[in-house]
Order: sequence, then C-alpha cells, then structure tokens
Amino acid sequence: MLFDTHVHLNAEQFNEDLEEVLERAKEAGVEKMVVVGFDRPTIERAMELIEKYDYLYASVGWHPVDAIDMKEEDLEWIEQLTEHPKVVALGEMGLDYHWDKSPKDIQKEVFRKQIRLAKKVKMPIIIHNREATQDIVDILREEGAEEVGGIMHCFSGSPETAKECVDMNFYISLGGPVTFKNAKKPKEVAMEIPIEKMLIETDCPYLAPHPNRGKRNEPSYVKLVAEEISRLKELPYEEVAKKTTENAHKLFDIKR
Repeated sequence: MLFDTHVHLNAEQFNEDLEEVLERAKEAGVEKMVVVGFDRPTIERAMELIEKYDYLYASVGWHPVDAIDMKEEDLEWIEQLTEHPKVVALGEMGLDYHWDKSPKDIQKEVFRKQIRLAKKVKMPIIIHNREATQDIVDILREEGAEEVGGIMHCFSGSPETAKECVDMNFYISLGGPVTFKNAKKPKEVAMEIPIEKMLIETDCPYLAPHPNRGKRNEPSYVKLVAEEISRLKELPYEEVAKKTTENAHKLFDIKR
C-alpha cells in the first residue's frame, strides 16, 4: 500500500471528477493521502474533504508566496484547526524566492511564526522551498524546528542538503521530478538517502511524473514515483511502498 503525503485534491482541477480520481488512486494501491491547504479557501476545502473521506487527512498552513496576505487571525484560526483529529501537520510553509508577490522579510516572518506554532501544538511541518535553500536551513536551525521535524516537500536540493535536513529530524519527500530523465539531483538524493528517511508524494495536480509529464497529476501516479525509487535504490518495489508508508504513519502519528 502507498501513502501520498502531499496532494492538492482541494484544487479546482479536481472539481469535475474527484470520485474517479480517488477510485484510480485506490486501484493503484494508494491507502492514505494528506490534503495540503495553504490559504483560506484551500484549507476550508481540505477540511471538507477530510470530513467526507476516512482515508484523507489534512495539513494546514500558509504558503510563502501569499505570506503578505496572512493576518494574525489566520494564524489563530490555523491553531484552532490543529485540534481536529485528522489534521496531522502544519504547512505547507517556507520560502519562495521565485515569485515576488511577498517580500522576503515578510515570508521569513510568517515562516518563523508557523514554526513556533508547530512547536506549541507539537506537530510536524511541511516545507515548501523554491530557490531559498540556505535561508530555509538557517531558519529551521534558528527556530529549533528539529523539535517537531517534518517533511522537505518535493525535495529538489543536493544530497548534501538532504543529509543536513535528515540530521534536523526531517524526512525527504520525492515526487514526479525524480522520474524525469534530466533530474540529476533528485535521482542522486533517492540513491543516497536511506529509505527510512524517505517519503513519496505527487503534489497533484502539479509535477506529474514521466510518462505523464505536462498533464494533470493525480494520486494514482505516486506509484510511478515509488517504482523509480525502487529502481534507483535497487530495492524491491514492495519494500519501498512498505517503508515509505510506515514512515508517513510514524511522522503523522496515524495508527494503522
């Protein structure tokens, strides 16, 4: 069985055929998924979905691109939502220097606030990183994020950085890009990081794996990610599926 640790089934791309998407996920062996909310509308939709489907869980947080829009009451609201038994993480949070909607200093402030909240409510965090690796590592260290740990979501950094994050109590999560022919770094990370510290994800509807690259991604495709990691690590597919699922249950504190 597979555990897709990062889905956006709360995205409008799934409005028309969600039931069919979920059925295909089951057929592919996907047992559980975490629906990630990152602003008011996506968090509200994630909460609706976890009420309706027993195998869906939620992570709630504020995306760095939209950091400038976050108000104090949004953070208080997120804290209240962490009391829900099926909210299992905070995020996605982090830094994104690709887009310039939110100034870097505001992104950093919102990131720090969310790490502090995670420590207060004792929940793991899901990290979004785009072109901001060193600042993210520095902030995680400065804020003592090791205390709660979490996930380096859709990791695209070097094996050295991955090891640094593992040392800070973070799992390395790989998605569609590990299947791309030219994706040198994710493949190196897959080979060098022990399976005990790895997770798999789709980030659907984004980043569909080969051979579906460029199309809408969906949870059933997480099987392609697991197959590629199996190939790269020279481990049986069943072992990759089993270990990454166990890792997710452990991190999110979900009983089997």
